[in-house]
Formats: sequence, C-alpha cells, structure tokens
Amino acid sequence: MKLMFPALVLGNVWATRKDARVEAIKMLIVRPLNYLDESDVKAPIIAADWIGAGVGERVIVVSGSAARCAAGDHSIPIDASVIGIIDGEDIVR
Repeated sequence: MKLMFPALVLGNVWATRKDARVEAIKMLIVRPLNYLDESDVKAPIIAADWIGAGVGERVIVVSGSAARCAAGDHSIPIDASVIGIIDGEDIVR
C-alpha cells in the first residue's frame, strides 16, 4: 500500500550521474515520522522535492503513483515526492 505521510528532512542528495528524467530534480533524505510522537516509522528514504523544503523541516511525502503524479510525468523513475511543508497540526488525543 502506498501512503501519504509526515517526514523530517535530514539532508540533501547529489548525484553526478543519473537518469536524464531526474536531472533537474532536487533530492532530499527524509525520515518518515509517527505523527503522534514523531518517533521513527522506518529508515530514511530519498524523496524528490518539488517545493523547496529545507533541512530540519517537517514535510508531507507521497509515495508510489502519487509521487509520479506530483512530478507531472507518470514515467519518471521516482517513488517518493515531497508535496508540502508542515506549518502545524491539530491532533485530538
């Protein structure tokens, strides 16, 4: 199952040789978070960044076909995309 989830931006990734379809895309290292206590959900992943997020920001990440939809190209070889920067949230516990 593909998901939309919160994550913390840990850093950037650079690659001198890559698929031409991702040539101009900024790539980030993000750590998926448990929304209730911000603990790690799984190991960090690499996500394409369409909005200019920075290190230390909490973001919204989509995966699977939604990630390619965010790119505007369903043939692009990505599986995760940052689509929003989280400013805040209201959670009833």
